[in-house]
Amino acid sequence: MFQRLIASIREFIDGVRGELKKVSFPSKAETIGATTVVIVFCILMSLYLSMMDSVLGWLMRKVI
Repeated sequence: MFQRLIASIREFIDGVRGELKKVSFPSKAETIGATTVVIVFCILMSLYLSMMDSVLGWLMRKVI
């Protein structure tokens, strides 16, 4: 039973190593580019949501 457990663990680790060989990691330039896009998008969305919150808050104060 114990040897079967060790054999299945070894098989799992061999499978993980095989899959990791198929992985293609992004280059430094691709990582920096993608990070820049995410940061710019977050800034733009926060500005948009802040503006919409201000407008809707102003509108609600006028209605109430």
